[in-house]
Amino acid sequence: MNLREVNDKAGLGRNSIYNWKNQRPGIDALNAVADVLHTSADYLSGKTDNPSPSPKGDETGGISIDGEVPYFYHGYTIPEDYLNIVRQLMERDIKKGLIKRHDNSRSE
Repeated sequence: MNLREVNDKAGLGRNSIYNWKNQRPGIDALNAVADVLHTSADYLSGKTDNPSPSPKGDETGGISIDGEVPYFYHGYTIPEDYLNIVRQLMERDIKKGLIKRHDNSRSE
């Protein structure tokens, strides 16, 4: 994918990415490009050397493995087959009552 394609898929204005040579991108534009490239804005801006995006947590504070975001383990893409195995194991153990739901609320 070339820069023009990334620019267009991110929904940015014409040649916006090319303008980044002379001016810093806004956080919304940087996040949009990071989404297209399946990485994080921190990686694109040089704040981290880890190209793997941090998956967004669900409403309980956990990580959802439902969706199309690629997941990584030590830089290796986790195949969909592996994620399906985890889903199956979780469903089985939830039904058996072997796993308790995590309560993310904190009392202060």
